[in-house]
Amino acid sequence: SLMHVADRINELCEEISEQVLSSLHDVQKSLRFWQSRAEGTDAQKLHFMVFERGPLAFMEGTAQVVRGFIIEGSPVKHLALAAASQLSERVTELTTLQYYLATFLAQMHKQVYMFGEHVAKESDREVVTSLLVAIHSCMIGLEQTYDLPLSNCAVAYDGTRIPPIVFQFEALPEELQGKSEWADAEIQHVLALIASNLRRLNQCSSIVVSKNRRPRRATRLWLRYAGVAVGLAACSGWLLRHSKLMGSTDLDRWIKEGKRSTIAFWKDHVELPLLSIRDDLFETFRRRHKGVMELEEVQLTANSLNRMLLAFTEQTTGKKLPEGVSEQEMMEIMMARYEKELMHPLQNLVGGDLARALLIQVQKLKLDVETAMLELNQILRANEINFAILAALPAFFITIILAALLRIWLVKDKGAEGKGRTARLQRRLLVVEAEKKIMQCQVLMDEGKEKNALWSFGMILYTLDRLYKVTERHAKESGEWQ
Repeated sequence: SLMHVADRINELCEEISEQVLSSLHDVQKSLRFWQSRAEGTDAQKLHFMVFERGPLAFMEGTAQVVRGFIIEGSPVKHLALAAASQLSERVTELTTLQYYLATFLAQMHKQVYMFGEHVAKESDREVVTSLLVAIHSCMIGLEQTYDLPLSNCAVAYDGTRIPPIVFQFEALPEELQGKSEWADAEIQHVLALIASNLRRLNQCSSIVVSKNRRPRRATRLWLRYAGVAVGLAACSGWLLRHSKLMGSTDLDRWIKEGKRSTIAFWKDHVELPLLSIRDDLFETFRRRHKGVMELEEVQLTANSLNRMLLAFTEQTTGKKLPEGVSEQEMMEIMMARYEKELMHPLQNLVGGDLARALLIQVQKLKLDVETAMLELNQILRANEINFAILAALPAFFITIILAALLRIWLVKDKGAEGKGRTARLQRRLLVVEAEKKIMQCQVLMDEGKEKNALWSFGMILYTLDRLYKVTERHAKESGEWQ
């Protein structure tokens, strides 16, 4: 029935859209990589072509440089031009493929929008036929010859070229091209033909992308990995020389010393500081009571000194002092009397007030010492936790560094699909990119550039699809999307 055919067309359109969007994503990833390399300086281009394409490219690139120095004297400019040409070739191929895929995606969505509602509502056989013809015509428009890149082994061109790949699709049977309405069997045949062409499109685009794919991370960093491997080999040889296998006990001795040092470090910088912090926190209220008692003892000494000064001053002056007299005034009277008593020390020591004045000064000294000790004790108590934290800082920093390294090792960079500030920033950039594409499409439509506007519309669909996919999981986890 036509309703069944409409459902099948809907499924086919969704499949086409998903595959084209997936191919566009693969193209975009490699295209951004090659564009970043092509925009670099000549030195950066040479560095990439020689050092970031594997050992074989490194050896042949080095040979090219040496041969150029011998023959030309300064081959850098020639090699930089060759590198720029290879990079430009890849950018051109991927840009062309991106253009045709995005245009095809936009045309298909446009045709589905034009005929889809009629197919769903009216189930008109003529509308179904027109829609299938339009989709097939859009796919035929992708027919193109793509020159694959030159041999990837040398820095400069070596003349060898991989045969080009041709995007060529199966045409509609001649007996169907003139009909305005197709029978059910003919519609099923065209659906199978479009599905076959879709597989051909996916296969051909995969070949073009794979030949222009960015090098793997292991290939780009092979020199660094090789250095690490050489270092590990040298370290293994050194360990072997100091092991029991070679009759040496150095390794066992170092292991024991390292174990003792680790245990000592753990106790001094982890266990004891943490225990000290715990004790300080739990003993705060107990020590507070003790601190109050010490403050009361100092206050008792101060009260005793005040009474001694008051009695001495009243006896010396022969009159009662007014209330509120300061301790400083009484000390001045006492010191004046003390200086007078010192004129006849022996006589006044026995029969005068010299001994009493000396005892008052001793009491004053005791009060000053107790006050200073109380302040010092308060300062030390306030900083006990700080001292314990300072002792634990080395272990804390080591833990943070190890945790960061472990996180880098375990958590792979997922780009905009990941978590964190960088992923959120990339998602915002996708929104900005979508807005720019929409404005660009509108400008192209206003200028009458229909083909470029279709390409821009296709890139809008791709950008929105990427934005939806990178946002979907986070939106569902947060409950924003049901």
